[in-house]
Amino acid sequence: MMFRCLSLTAAACAALLAGCSLQSQDAPPVAAAATPPPDLFAPAPADAMPGGTTTVFATGRNAFSLPLANLSDEERTRFVIGNSFFKRNWVQAPASTTARDGLGPHFLARSCGGCHVQDGRAQPPDFHNPLAPQPFAGLLMRLSVPGTDAHGGPKHEPVYGDQFNTMGISGVKGEGAVRIRYEHINGQFADGTPYQLERPVYELHDLAYGPMAADTMVSPRIAPQVIGLGLLEAIPASEILANAQAQALTEGPIKGQPNYVWDAYGQRMMLGRFGWKANVASLAHQTGGAFQGDIGITSPHFPQQTCTPTQTDCLQAPHGKGGAGVEIEEHAINDVIFYQSTLAPPARRNTKDTQVLQGEKLFHAAQCAQCHRPSYRTDAPLFPTLSSKAVSGQTITPYTDMLLHDMGDALADGRPDFRANGRQWRTPPLWGIGLLDAVNNHQRLLHDGRARGVLEAVLWHGGEAQDARDRVLQFSAEDRAALVKFVESL
Repeated sequence: MMFRCLSLTAAACAALLAGCSLQSQDAPPVAAAATPPPDLFAPAPADAMPGGTTTVFATGRNAFSLPLANLSDEERTRFVIGNSFFKRNWVQAPASTTARDGLGPHFLARSCGGCHVQDGRAQPPDFHNPLAPQPFAGLLMRLSVPGTDAHGGPKHEPVYGDQFNTMGISGVKGEGAVRIRYEHINGQFADGTPYQLERPVYELHDLAYGPMAADTMVSPRIAPQVIGLGLLEAIPASEILANAQAQALTEGPIKGQPNYVWDAYGQRMMLGRFGWKANVASLAHQTGGAFQGDIGITSPHFPQQTCTPTQTDCLQAPHGKGGAGVEIEEHAINDVIFYQSTLAPPARRNTKDTQVLQGEKLFHAAQCAQCHRPSYRTDAPLFPTLSSKAVSGQTITPYTDMLLHDMGDALADGRPDFRANGRQWRTPPLWGIGLLDAVNNHQRLLHDGRARGVLEAVLWHGGEAQDARDRVLQFSAEDRAALVKFVESL
C-alpha cells in the first residue's frame, strides 16, 4: 500500500510513513521515510560522465559494444569470451559443433545478438509493407492468463507458455505468426503544429497447437540496448526505494512503485530492476531466462525446455550436447553475464551546445526528471563473480528512477507482472538514445517500439506522466527541438 500525501505537510507525511511501509508486508522492509534531499532529482553536473570512470568515448556503429574503460586486462579477455557466446549463432542438435548446439526446439533468435544487434535496440517489424518478409527477432509477445505462478509471477498460458515463439527447428512447428496493423492518432501542439502517432494492433494467427485460452493476455516487448547494465545493477536498492519515498512525499501525480520478483540466482524475492515492467531482479536471471525462452538453450539455473504438454513435437526434439546436461555450461553463461555487465555507456555529446543547455532546463521544468532521475552513486554488484568491481563507486547518469509508473490507457497492456499492474511500466534509462540511429539505423522507442523518436515517445505518455506531456504540448517548436536535442545528447 502506498500513501499519497496530497493534503499533509512533508513533515507530517514523513511522520505518518515512519510507521508504515511503501510496499506490502511480505516485501523487504523500507527504512522509515524522511523529507527527501532537495537535490534528489536535480540536474547532473555539466561535466558528468554517464558511467563515471567506466565511460567510453564512441559515436559510431560500435558505440554500444565497448568494455568499461577501467577493466583490467584479465577482465577484457573475459569480456571477449563472453562476447563470442553473445553474438555467435547456436545450431540445431545434433551437430559437430557440440559447444553451440541445442537451438530451440522453439526460438525467436539464434543468438543474443540476433535481438540486441550491435548490443543495441531492436525495432518492430515494418508491416507498412505487408508483402515484405518480416523477421520477428527482437519483438516478443509475453503470454499469461489470470492468476499467478508459485512465485507470484504471471501464470503461463497452458498451450503456448509464457511467450509466443514464431520459429521451430526442423521437425518442430513454430508456434504461429504475428501481424501488426496501425491505427492513426492525430493531434496538435498548442501552436497549431499537427502530429500523428501510430498505435500498433497485434494479431496472433496460424496457431500451430490450437487455440489459446480465451482469457489470454498478450504484451509486446522490444529488446532494449544493453549498455551500462552492470552499473544499473550496482545502484543501491536503498536509492531506488528512496525515489519512491521522495515521490510519495511530493505533491503531484508521480508516485513510482518498486516491483519485487523471484530471482533464480538469488533464490529469493528481490527488487526488480530490469525488463519493461521491472520484472527481473538481476542480469544473471535475465540472461538465463533469455537463453531459455528466446533461443531454447538450457543452463544450470534454467535447465528445462519450455515445451508445454500439448507441444509433443517440441517435447520429442533432440537436445544439445547429446542430451547430457544443460546446453550452455555454467562457465560459458557466466562469461555472457559478465560481458553484458561490463558493456560501457558512451559519453555524452554536445554538452556545451546552447540548444542542449536550454533543452535540459525544459526537461526539468516539465518534470521529466521526477521519473528520469539523472544521477546515482553505485555500490557493489549483486553477484560479484558475475561482474567487475569496476562498476562500484561510480557516479553515473542513467536518467531513470527504476520504478513502475502508471502510464495511462494508451500504453497499457492490461497484463500484470508480479506487482506491476496492466498500466505500469518501469522508467527506462535514457543514456545512449541519441546514438540509436548510428548503432541500429532507427530511433524506435517505448516498450514495443511504437514511437518514432523522442518527441513521439513523450506524446505517448499518460497517467502519472500526463502533466509532463501536457507541458510539452505547450512548448514552441524551438523549445520542442531543444528538448529533443538534450535527450539525444545523453
